[in-house]
Amino acid sequence: MKIGVLASQGAFVEHINILNKLGVESLPVRLPRELAGLDGLIIPGGESTTISKLMKDYNLLGEIKKLAENGLPVLGTCAGMILLAKEIPDSHVEPLGLIDIKVRRNAFGRQVDSFETELDIPVLGEKPFPAVFIRAPVIERSNSNVDVLARLEDGTAVAARQNKLLVASFHPELTDDLRFHRYFLDIVSGKQ
Repeated sequence: MKIGVLASQGAFVEHINILNKLGVESLPVRLPRELAGLDGLIIPGGESTTISKLMKDYNLLGEIKKLAENGLPVLGTCAGMILLAKEIPDSHVEPLGLIDIKVRRNAFGRQVDSFETELDIPVLGEKPFPAVFIRAPVIERSNSNVDVLARLEDGTAVAARQNKLLVASFHPELTDDLRFHRYFLDIVSGKQ
């Protein structure tokens, strides 16, 4: 199994480190040719406007969209979730439009409003998941073909799946808990 991690900007090194801990071959993706032969792709957190612009400048936008529409599993965390969404109100970011959700950027405020919480994510088991939210987006709406996997105590949706697309508002790569990445790898391998 070979997983690419979009390495335009953001927390790509942390995702690669987690994949290495899980014994999975991983590589940074900066150019369209580096997408060839991948079994899955991770779009990390970072600055969604910058990542979107770089994806466009390096001709990655159309190629990633085409691969995902043809079944390539993709995990998007924080900014990655924004980029995978179909709808981002009040934004100049050009999303890939792959997962049928409406996302609100910076839903919790500025950097100083970042927080950590224990999240119930039933697909990962009974033990709560340590979720790190940094200038995080939220899912404001999802269509019936989207499974919401996690919500905050107030009911706000923060993780979802649609077929082979998996998104999270938080940063699973910033914890020592490997379960979220394992779940994505199970989607890649067809176990989930």
